[in-house]
Amino acid sequence: MRTRTGVMAVLVLACSLLAGCQQEIRVPTETGVCWHLVTLEDGKTRFNPMARGLTDIEHCAAALESMRLQFNRLGQNRDEVIGGYQGRFIWIEREGVFLSQTLNGTRFLALVRSGDGRLVTQGSMEQPPPAAALPAPTAPTPVPAAPATPTAR
Repeated sequence: MRTRTGVMAVLVLACSLLAGCQQEIRVPTETGVCWHLVTLEDGKTRFNPMARGLTDIEHCAAALESMRLQFNRLGQNRDEVIGGYQGRFIWIEREGVFLSQTLNGTRFLALVRSGDGRLVTQGSMEQPPPAAALPAPTAPTPVPAAPATPTAR
């Protein structure tokens, strides 16, 4: 039993060391360039420049969303696109745009989809008030009856 535990410990240690040797994928940090992450047939990844001269990460997200829509018009069904801008990863997903410092790191919501599918900043779409905040309904006021008209005899 003791030998089996020792072998398992060595295997776990070897696997963790090998995993640590894998080169982490990093987004290029070139200023103003939006990148699209492509996975090649051999499993390697490559960043292709999509747009240059962009001023912020939101414009890069818009360029990636535009590319995703163009791919879908050509017949591909892509719900998710991965890109990058100045060292940060960008995920275009069905729910919106997410950002992260690393490929496998925690993703943070940056832009959400509006009711018609556009990407907007959080809180920019006006929300209806909750039902508790609506004023209580009032009884309708009765309409006065029309005066009776004399009938002809």
